[in-house]
Amino acid sequence: MRMLDRKLLRDLGRLWAQALAVALVMACGVMTLILAMGASRSLEASQSAFYDRYRFASVFAEAVRAPRHLEPRIQSLPGVSAAELRIVKPVIITITGMTEPASGVVVSIPDTGESAVNRLYLRAGRLPGSRVPGEVAVVEAFAAAHGFRPGDRFDVVMNGKARRLSITGIVLSPEFIYAIGPGDMVPDPRRYGILYMSETVLSSAFGMEGAFNDAALTTMRNADTRAVIEGLDGLLAPYGGTGAYGRKDQMSHAFLDSELTQLFAMATIIPPIFLFVSAFLVNMILSRLIALEREQIGLLKAVGYTDLAVGWHYAKLVIVISAVGLAIGCVAGSWLGRGLTRLYGEFFAFPFLIFTHGIDLYAIAATVTVAAALAGASSAIWATVMLPPAVAMRPPSPTQYRSLAGAAVPTNPLFSQLTVMVFRHFLRWPLRSTMTIIGTALSVALLVTALFSFDSIDAMIDTIFFRADRQDATLTFASASGPEAVTRVGDLPGVIRVEPYRSTAVKLKNGRHERRMVIHGLTQQSELSRVLDRDLLPMQPPSSGLVLSERVAALLDLQIGDPVEIELMEFADRKVSVPVTGIAESYVGLAAYMELTALNRLLMEGRRVSGARILVDEDRLDELYAHIKQVPAIASLALQTVSRDRFRETVRQNISYSITIYVTLAIIITFGVIYNSARIQLSERARELASLRVFGFTRAEVSSVLLVELALIVIIAQPLGWLAGYGFAVLMIRGFESDLFRIPLVISQATYATASLVVIGSAVVSALLVRRRVDTLDLIRVLKTRD
Repeated sequence: MRMLDRKLLRDLGRLWAQALAVALVMACGVMTLILAMGASRSLEASQSAFYDRYRFASVFAEAVRAPRHLEPRIQSLPGVSAAELRIVKPVIITITGMTEPASGVVVSIPDTGESAVNRLYLRAGRLPGSRVPGEVAVVEAFAAAHGFRPGDRFDVVMNGKARRLSITGIVLSPEFIYAIGPGDMVPDPRRYGILYMSETVLSSAFGMEGAFNDAALTTMRNADTRAVIEGLDGLLAPYGGTGAYGRKDQMSHAFLDSELTQLFAMATIIPPIFLFVSAFLVNMILSRLIALEREQIGLLKAVGYTDLAVGWHYAKLVIVISAVGLAIGCVAGSWLGRGLTRLYGEFFAFPFLIFTHGIDLYAIAATVTVAAALAGASSAIWATVMLPPAVAMRPPSPTQYRSLAGAAVPTNPLFSQLTVMVFRHFLRWPLRSTMTIIGTALSVALLVTALFSFDSIDAMIDTIFFRADRQDATLTFASASGPEAVTRVGDLPGVIRVEPYRSTAVKLKNGRHERRMVIHGLTQQSELSRVLDRDLLPMQPPSSGLVLSERVAALLDLQIGDPVEIELMEFADRKVSVPVTGIAESYVGLAAYMELTALNRLLMEGRRVSGARILVDEDRLDELYAHIKQVPAIASLALQTVSRDRFRETVRQNISYSITIYVTLAIIITFGVIYNSARIQLSERARELASLRVFGFTRAEVSSVLLVELALIVIIAQPLGWLAGYGFAVLMIRGFESDLFRIPLVISQATYATASLVVIGSAVVSALLVRRRVDTLDLIRVLKTRD
């Protein structure tokens, strides 16, 4: 073994605790990068494989009732590779032992053979046939929520008639990886299910013989999807077509795509924090090591070692520390990445998971980590290269102390001489103190970034479920109905208040900007569902004009008073122009509002409603549920309390996983920064501290010289950490923002306090470890070292 390599091993053995602390911080950055990018890649690979193998559609369209003889014309559209014309209808589901009614959709499948588009993955049993009317296949999540197996039965209301269905198979579909019911914000498989029945059976049940109301198309590679959509719209417009749309607007795909965007944001925001801190720590350690080994460096150069050889020796020290951090981070990141992928695999209905942690990901992690560490050590390594042997072999020049402006500590009984020493040392090394403060502040910032999620989600829940939508339940009608439907809803048992609403699919355009969305028509007296302004105060829908959510206004580049073109998708692409009369706040989806009468006037259909929001007497809920199950006009029922609880449970479960990781990482950063800083100060001031012991100061008094300075650093770091945490939270909010969800930026005082307490606790542990070393100083050995 070469002499410099033996020296390298001795240095690592002497600095193992500090080197390990730096390696752990590096490991955090590597782990976060591999965790997020690995999980993202695995989900993308699983998604792509499922889509390709089971022919997930590229274009979707709905109609009221279109004749099947359109199929050849649809198939012949330029760029279309396959088309599946289906019947898709909402149903009310009754489950034995479940008081409230569940809802769902029933989808037709070919009587024989497989679907050309959106094929089903058969998990158990077989697909339903056409000879037995009551056979049905159900998606796995719905079956698991109720413990269903092939052969089990349940009741549904289809086209106003109660039917008893028998399960023949458990399936998964690329179309419903994320199956969310009307009025819900997250999947609730207990109350919402996807059912599949033979086309012959389903067409007979709904009187759709020779017709379809839903089309799913796959396109050829590099096909012009916009041209396919326009051609399909032209064919379906005479039959109540509501406007075709691409895969990006399909609900299941949009939610999964949003989740992938969030993983990417996590991978790009968090790792740089750790790499910056690790570079800072490497610089601290190496600078001190070189200062202590000046004489050795001079001797090495004097006996013939080149500047390059000496510089490479210290670079190898950095590389070894980086390799340790890289190894820990790769193992932990791969393990946690697989766990996170499995968690997403349960949340999203994938039939299989493909773990992809390509060698390029580890190569990127290794390159970035080593580069960051070497960048942090570059100034120290350069100092060794430029140090002449004669200069190195002389003791370093004593530090010249002089009066600094503002550095004088006023004489005060509160400050002992030892405390004055602390203040003077702190001010005479401003760069070192500042860097240590920054490292500690980043620990606070990381915790704030993690913990603020709870505040934001609580604010989001309060806004959505208690300020905006305050109803107990939302009823959706099978089709737009007249005012008499609202009267009938009011006559249902237990209903205290009824508020009708109208929803219609549109495409809003402003120049080159456009978005497909839904306009909601509300009454001016609406109290159960309210439009909130930017200050979260209720605002009445204006008697004319359109109110847009802030997100929609930004996407379409619209301000109050600007005209916006509305393309009415349900009315043969009829176009009208209306002014924007208000900007509202909304955290879910793309929202637009009009007054109900104004919307009906725009649609020119008379007084029609799409459903009703109701306030219910809780003591009569069971009676209400029993009646709803028998009302054929009601297509679905969304329960506000259940939706709120399910949303809170799902979001908090996902956040808790991330919070645990972030808190652990923040503690590691704090320990790495504080412990290394304290150890370096102990090395630099060991002679001074030993002298104080000889002069008669107690162990506690001598330790206070270090501990008070550490306390000062930690205290100053707190407000800086709060400020940085706020900035990181803004970046996270923007990175997670999508057309589906927007999280408000809310950070409570308790969050700042919790972050500070965790960091202070970690700093106390680090300080106690160093205090133990101060108490056990070998005074004779330390005092024999040269100054």
